[in-house]
Amino acid sequence: MLSAKSLFQEILDNDESFRLFCSIAASGESQGGWENARIAALVPDSERHLAPKITRHGADEDKHGRIFNALLKKRDLQPVDVPPETDYTMLLERHGIGLAHEKLKADQPLTVRDVITYLAHSRVTEQRAAEQMAMLLKHFADHPDLGRAVRMISADEDNHLAYSHEELLHYAAAGHAPYIRRTLRECAHAEIRVHRDVSLAVMARMGRILGWSRARSALLAAGIHAVYAAERAAGWRRMVTLRTPERRDALGGPATAAPEVA
Repeated sequence: MLSAKSLFQEILDNDESFRLFCSIAASGESQGGWENARIAALVPDSERHLAPKITRHGADEDKHGRIFNALLKKRDLQPVDVPPETDYTMLLERHGIGLAHEKLKADQPLTVRDVITYLAHSRVTEQRAAEQMAMLLKHFADHPDLGRAVRMISADEDNHLAYSHEELLHYAAAGHAPYIRRTLRECAHAEIRVHRDVSLAVMARMGRILGWSRARSALLAAGIHAVYAAERAAGWRRMVTLRTPERRDALGGPATAAPEVA
């Protein structure tokens, strides 16, 4: 039976597939930590009130990267190089989503529109992250090795999503609604394409590691294409709506420590 739980359990039970999974996850989270740290450093003076929250966002992402590396260490595994076709973060940047690394590596202050672009990128990608972690939380919250990590990361992703909603709503009320709507839509459409491509690449790699049959690999690929078709038709809309979050000021405090890497 092909279910999300059985598929991930198979990946979890094999050292090589687990090593690839954690390496991809750790790399993406660490990259997100760097990006947020640079954005916090370059926020324009008029938006400096956001810098502590952006810093907290980056610290959370760094923590997630350390957690995935700690999961590898616990099984005496070393990270592997991330195949370029599975690098979600870098592929989004190549599609022009979010702020270009050239801009973040410079020492010029960002503009208000740059900050909004960052928040729109976060709104879309954190939706994906929150959904993926909710799935893992549903099936593996009580797992002896993975459970604590899943619970902590899922809570953080929910906070990041709430924060991006709240800040974008503030900017919309300040007169930036047309730009926010346009940017969210562009980001969502690009993200669902990148997510499809990365999912296909990751499943192809996992299939080779785990020795899946052609029929099983084809079935999984068909499922990924079906999800993409549904998201392209209407599912992308969940990524662009804005609502006042239940938890306000979700990133208003310091980042929580990660007991898994203590």
